Amino acid sequence: MRTVRGWFRDTTGGLPRTFWYLWTGTLINRLGSFVLVFLAIYLTQARHFSAAQAGLVIGLWGVGGAVGTTVGGTLVDRWGRRPTLLTAHLGAATMMLSLGFARPLWAVAVGALLLGTFAEAARPAFGAMMIDVVPERDRLRAFSLNYWAINLGFACAAVLAGLAAEAGYLLLFVVDAATTLATALIIFVKVGETRRAPTTSAVKGATSGPPRVGALRTIAADRVFLGFVVLNLFGALVFLQHISMLPIAMGDAGLSPATYGSVIALNGVLIVAGQLFVPRLIRGRSRSHVLALASVVMGVGFGLTAFADAAWFFGLTVLIWTLGEMLNSPSNATLIAELSPAELRGRYQGVFSLSWQVAGAVAPVLGGVVREHAGNGALWLGCAAIGMATALAHLLSGPARERRAARLRHPGAPVVPVTAVQPPPPQSAEAAATAPAEPVGARTPA
Repeated sequence: MRTVRGWFRDTTGGLPRTFWYLWTGTLINRLGSFVLVFLAIYLTQARHFSAAQAGLVIGLWGVGGAVGTTVGGTLVDRWGRRPTLLTAHLGAATMMLSLGFARPLWAVAVGALLLGTFAEAARPAFGAMMIDVVPERDRLRAFSLNYWAINLGFACAAVLAGLAAEAGYLLLFVVDAATTLATALIIFVKVGETRRAPTTSAVKGATSGPPRVGALRTIAADRVFLGFVVLNLFGALVFLQHISMLPIAMGDAGLSPATYGSVIALNGVLIVAGQLFVPRLIRGRSRSHVLALASVVMGVGFGLTAFADAAWFFGLTVLIWTLGEMLNSPSNATLIAELSPAELRGRYQGVFSLSWQVAGAVAPVLGGVVREHAGNGALWLGCAAIGMATALAHLLSGPARERRAARLRHPGAPVVPVTAVQPPPPQSAEAAATAPAEPVGARTPA
């Protein structure tokens, strides 16, 4: 009992109160995150759209998300974290209800586009707030706890949504909107602005970081960061097939929406059961190796879907790629935090989130086209091939990322060769996680 109590204290203790308000809002929001999980089934079964039309609508959600993260990232740095987050949540709740009442294809498409814009505009604001309030040494714990809350809510929502869908799909949209409003209320009442005002030297341009006026040029010239974003894009193209093509594949196998809800809930259950132990498992290990292993495991999991023909087999594939997701998420989160200059944190978060939104737009359309013209097996085996290629790219690009992160942590200090860096001391190990050699959404919706 004492050991369990000590583990719980080490895992949750010492984090700022503001973090726990954000964590609570995340959990509540995720408990009602019904719509995106069942959108493909809703469009094909309740609205009687074709698989291609459903893929187009889900793709427009991703297009809206790309706009939302880009605009949201800029607003986070210029307007503030709190007003951006509140506006995004209020807009998302409104559009959620509008989408639930939309009937023609054009209205559903426009609703999905605007909903994606508002929903994903919250992502860079939330990410910047987390980094603002949590000290560097505690960020791995904080991101893991937040990811745990996301998946606890997701696991419950997936099962409840399958039952609610049988009572009427409109209920999914109403509950999702209500939980989004509840999250906005928590932020409005309990969370203040976390953006630090620029110092006098910053106003005069004396900071060592890049100037705001050149933000986009700075990011465009940051090849190390953009390379990481591209690798995340390829990983997301594979991962997001569980939202678009997996429910259709299970429907073709004669499985009901409720069965899909139960199978996909295994993803959240496994993460809830094991994610809090992952930071200790990967602490002190090479981030590039962890990310490469995660890509391989996810590729194998999705690749095996080509042979699945029963609920238990689909469930097995979900469990396998979930293990890869669990390895990927904390390393991804801490690495993107370390690659983001403080004065451009919101825009860096926005550009990184953009990879998820581009994948959200492309994955369902690309998956539908491959499935229609090359077959179900080609789609899932192609996912496996992408996973293997991404793993190799992580191994090759990892050392450059770690050198860049070290320069941002200690500007002006000489760069120590990656292979010579020793594991961090205990007090900094949580933040560095896998720093010696070298994660959405989140789950991507936030």
